[in-house]
Amino acid sequence: MRLLPPLAAILMASAAPAALPAVPATPVTVAEPVSDTLFGTVVADPYRWLENDVRNDSKVRDWVTRQNAATDQLLAQLPLRAGFKQRMTELFDYERFGVPVKQGGRYFYTRNNGLQNQSPLYVRDRLSGAGRLLLDPNSWSKDGATALAEWAPSDDGRTLLYSVQDGGTDWRTLRLVDVTTGRLLPDEIKWVKTSAGEWAKDGSGFFYSRFPEPPAGATFQSTNENGKLYFHKLGTPQSADRLIFATPDHPKRNHYASVTDDGRWLVITTSEGTDARYAISVVDLHGPTMTVRPLVTKLANRWDFIGNVGAKLYFATDLAAPLGRVVTLDATNPAAAPVRIVAEDKYALDGASMVGGRLILSYLADAKSEIRRTTLSGKPLGVVALPGIGTASGFGGKDGDPETFFAFTSFNRPTTIYRLNAASGAASVWEAPKVKFDPDSYDVRQVFVPSKDGTKVPAFVIMKKGMVRTDGSPTILYGYGGFDVSLTPAFSPTRLAWLDAGGVYVSANLRGGGEYGKAWHDGGRLANKQNVFDDFIAVGEWLKREGITGKDQLAIAGGSNGGLLVGAVVNQRPDLFAAATPAVGVMDMLRFDRFTAGRYWVDDYGYPNKAADFRNLLTYSPYHNITGNRPYPAVLVTTADTDDRVVPGHSFKYIAALQAAPNTGDKPHLIRIETRAGHGSGKPVSKIIEEASDVYAFLGEYTGLKLRP
Repeated sequence: MRLLPPLAAILMASAAPAALPAVPATPVTVAEPVSDTLFGTVVADPYRWLENDVRNDSKVRDWVTRQNAATDQLLAQLPLRAGFKQRMTELFDYERFGVPVKQGGRYFYTRNNGLQNQSPLYVRDRLSGAGRLLLDPNSWSKDGATALAEWAPSDDGRTLLYSVQDGGTDWRTLRLVDVTTGRLLPDEIKWVKTSAGEWAKDGSGFFYSRFPEPPAGATFQSTNENGKLYFHKLGTPQSADRLIFATPDHPKRNHYASVTDDGRWLVITTSEGTDARYAISVVDLHGPTMTVRPLVTKLANRWDFIGNVGAKLYFATDLAAPLGRVVTLDATNPAAAPVRIVAEDKYALDGASMVGGRLILSYLADAKSEIRRTTLSGKPLGVVALPGIGTASGFGGKDGDPETFFAFTSFNRPTTIYRLNAASGAASVWEAPKVKFDPDSYDVRQVFVPSKDGTKVPAFVIMKKGMVRTDGSPTILYGYGGFDVSLTPAFSPTRLAWLDAGGVYVSANLRGGGEYGKAWHDGGRLANKQNVFDDFIAVGEWLKREGITGKDQLAIAGGSNGGLLVGAVVNQRPDLFAAATPAVGVMDMLRFDRFTAGRYWVDDYGYPNKAADFRNLLTYSPYHNITGNRPYPAVLVTTADTDDRVVPGHSFKYIAALQAAPNTGDKPHLIRIETRAGHGSGKPVSKIIEEASDVYAFLGEYTGLKLRP
């Protein structure tokens, strides 16, 4: 294996002061006299006009152009930028595979030869072999920003249902392709969001969920309501699709379908927000009519469908088990109590599947994967041996399959695909990447840091071995802390470039996530949201106390809810950080529920139109808590024009307010606005490298990472 020269040969870590680039004059943003009186409090909102869609408002479009010009002027001066781009391009250039899906004796999987903007989809007629190209999304657009999103082959493996994502939007268009001939079928389904569909077992069609067509001009901003579940019969127009289930009296509810492996039951999961509180309904597909019958009526607990044996439906649930357990429900008797199959464990149950007459259970052991097998009655069959500390995911398949596949990754190891023998539990490599670096040259360790209230917060600290760190190192601290999302070890070529340059990377498992089950999530949401910020600040302070990072060497980063995190802690402790990059963040906590998917987030944030929630939200809303007359760290906000999950108006308003605040120091406060991109999914590799090299060069510049003299 030929190893590439380390980036430290180009860059080096140093705390020594260097001449900083000239900070460009930021464009003046017009402040309008807009305010609301909420529960007796007057709340100014002078930049509300920046909420308008850039496609439809020439003023916003001009503002974006001027802001990008100022940002480009500074980025062009950064000496680290070219080196990072070169190294990231080298690190991305390796063959990588997705977890295969087996249907009809065929194996479907994605494969990227290294620098392809999008990963093509291949199919094999047997377990091993070169595979045949089925779909190549790189041919769908000139800029590489049209992506193959979700996909699902029919049970006989003859037809593939797939979704097309254009320019990063969450909207999907569903299409079909004949697997044998590669011929595209005429069927087309529109106004689907972030999902594909669920095949009927006879291959005659599929179930899918969609929203109504949004009003003209509001495609990327209108709220997502009135979701409905339909059945599409192959060869017919979408207008002929059959409505299966809807709740017009509850327009905020969404409905998603699963079909049992034996084809008997349609299991409908209904939710209203981001919190895992579901209702369950069933349809007997062998009956004379598609009558929907309720099975779980209250939206109170998690009910993740696993599989079935006859009328016995298996679910992972947190009912009477905050860390999760496996139970069965009787599809023919809604009144029957759940029957326990696998009891609650000391670790959080993160996922479950049924393959080959076995249950495969994924647990989070201090934010690391542990995989166990049991019989369908819950008898333990042992732990699946993993190649190290990391994250295992996948394990899909049918109850009758003799095999399943999973991916394993860690901070220093790219994804390797394994085949698991369902009967024996033995795992073997199916496809492994050939990388041009030594994974063992990086040190990964886990620490537990006491937060403000004494809660121990896990964090992974990753660095290159052998670097001289007597004066501390430029360090990026990353966090999320919300929506029951767990940050587990994962490989990133862009992150590795930072490590090669001598930087340290720290991933913190904050409250609000799902690493320790329901209590950990509840500890960082609603009235407890400040705990998330306290946890993040505590890890930052610990990194300085331990000498891992030094004065003016600590940067912070986070995206989406993590962008909110970064914006909030920068306001609360600007003295602690040298640089910050909030990406696609939720920055206006008083109006987040008015756009696209924002109305779901009340489960974590609360309702801005309720007095107690409003007062809590106002205490930390990044946009509303920017104060002048104190120095702020260097801030580079990133967002995208097609982000229809967290609309870019959040970031626009936040940076406008920060730029207008008086006496915030001499460091830059800028925004980078990507075009033909969204919240993150579907972004082409070329755009990933461009953005990451800009961000890391910016963070490196203001944390003391510099060119070797």
